[in-house]
Amino acid sequence: MAYNLLKGKKGIIFGALDNKSIAWKVAERAHEEGAEFTLSNTMTALRFGQIDQLAEKCGAEVIPADATNVKDLENVFGRSMEILNGKVDFVLHSIGMSLNVRKKRVYNDLDYNFLNKTLDISAISFHKLLQTAYRMNAINSWGSVVALSYIAAQRTLYGYNDMADAKSLLESIARSFGYIYGREHQVRINTISQSPTLTTAGSGVKGVSGLLDFTERMSPLGNADADECANYCVVMFSDLTRKVTMQNLFHDGGFSNMGMSLKAMKMYNKSLEDPEVDGVE
Repeated sequence: MAYNLLKGKKGIIFGALDNKSIAWKVAERAHEEGAEFTLSNTMTALRFGQIDQLAEKCGAEVIPADATNVKDLENVFGRSMEILNGKVDFVLHSIGMSLNVRKKRVYNDLDYNFLNKTLDISAISFHKLLQTAYRMNAINSWGSVVALSYIAAQRTLYGYNDMADAKSLLESIARSFGYIYGREHQVRINTISQSPTLTTAGSGVKGVSGLLDFTERMSPLGNADADECANYCVVMFSDLTRKVTMQNLFHDGGFSNMGMSLKAMKMYNKSLEDPEVDGVE
């Protein structure tokens, strides 16, 4: 059901790859709610993804960019303002990648060149995006910028590796830039800490199936899926959240406030009785 929450609003969505990605779902929901926007991703993602299908569905133009390259970001914001006839009202940063994870380098045996790329792609790109928008005065007053994060920024989760460091930095950037952007231009900046989600990128995290089962058992409301995250992003882009900024907002079915649930305890006790239970190591 659509509520016209974004009617008349314009934006930029970074990171849509295929129909498993949260950014893809956000684009679909934003379109349903009346928004106009551009889409951006790397040339590699454009070749291997399906973003042209999304662009056609939403009536959006695709602007290729490496989000770690300031010149590319300047082009995205400049072209978007040309295409959309003015400054934008919302931006989604849904960008993350770790070569250490892809290459199965564990946290106590990191390749530091890979780590630098993880931080640049997954976090520093957010600062570059915000600084570029700020310098170009590309976001309207009371606009909203959202970046996708994960609870590993606060807690150690097996297998998440150096992406946890990147998410911690991402959230810090949102707070620090959120103060400046809010004070000077009334632009709000937040991160959403989403439940583990089976996106194309998320599927590469070691032990993700077990993690999904665990968080589902731990969360009173169950895991939030990509469609539900898209709904939350739309609300954060809308005028209903004009005074929310510099926050890391947990969208995880309550997992972030749990210590132990009945469902998880039952599974734990069952595994003690039968070590060979499926899915338990």
